[in-house]
Amino acid sequence: MSPAIPAPQIGAEQIALLEKLSNACAVSGDEAQVRKIVLEEIKPFADDLRVDALGNVLAVRKARTPNALRVMVDAHMDEVGFMIVEDDKDGLFRFVAVGGLDERTLPGKKVLVGAENVPGIIGAKPIHLTEEGETERKIPIESLRIDVGLKGGKKVKVGDRATFATRFWQSGNALFGKALDDRLGVATLIELFKNPPENIELLVAFTVQEEIGLRGARPAAYAFNPQLAIALDSTPANDLPMWDGSENIFYNTRLGAGPALYIADSATLSDPRLVRHFAQTGEQMGIPFQFRQPGGGGTNAGAIHRVREGVPSLSVSVPGRFAHTAIMLARLDDWQNTLALVYHALSRLDAGILQR
Repeated sequence: MSPAIPAPQIGAEQIALLEKLSNACAVSGDEAQVRKIVLEEIKPFADDLRVDALGNVLAVRKARTPNALRVMVDAHMDEVGFMIVEDDKDGLFRFVAVGGLDERTLPGKKVLVGAENVPGIIGAKPIHLTEEGETERKIPIESLRIDVGLKGGKKVKVGDRATFATRFWQSGNALFGKALDDRLGVATLIELFKNPPENIELLVAFTVQEEIGLRGARPAAYAFNPQLAIALDSTPANDLPMWDGSENIFYNTRLGAGPALYIADSATLSDPRLVRHFAQTGEQMGIPFQFRQPGGGGTNAGAIHRVREGVPSLSVSVPGRFAHTAIMLARLDDWQNTLALVYHALSRLDAGILQR
């Protein structure tokens, strides 16, 4: 086997792109801000590029070898957030959750509303006015309001999306930001598209509406009709120490252990040939990786693998803490190792993998 071409590296340019992506608002169904960034980044490199009727960005980089595998790699552009559903006047708005938000964390959070990023705050009854036992229960979202003030209220309308106002920052190896699920995947896929393996026809899909039911991935996969697929995502790391000092045996992934390869989740049984191929690549190349422990959740692989006659699929995720809240924490080395593992695993693919 010829020496491996070095994998793309994560540096200041890539981190700046992740910051731009994280700070953008792209709540499911309104992914325009992230789509614009994606198109600007990949257009100069695409052999074919289009936006489909749902808003998915579909792009192709052709192989430099004959009879190459057609490999789809997916990352979803959308994030969990809110939708304004009623104007209560005086700058107060009722809202609903879009996607699986942790409602326990909402009161007091700063938000940005609509295309103009109108600043607001999620308000709840003050502690002084609560009744006995009330603070022991989760506040239902129906009792919360987004308050943008009198002036801001003139700029907000029913149907507007809202997102957390968290701004991205880096502290050494730690990356903090909102919507790192799945802007880490988007940033990884952009870098992969700019530096593609030469042995495959790379079909990339930056998809919409994953957080509300994997809706964009299905038509994207139907359009591409790939021979196999990889979903790039972020997965929750349940690796916090136990309160009593005992060993945490309930973790599903851990920070610092590298990209997580899925074996099973609520939507997919990953193709064992792809699991073995990626694991062997990591072992042979010395790239840290871990197996995501089976359980709930899922990625766009859950929709992709059921298209047409079936698509062998695998999910690869960057682990992160505090998912679907106002901020996620991930590690730079886990992101770099995810990019390296995906790049080298794809570089080693040939048609024989589908006959094993």
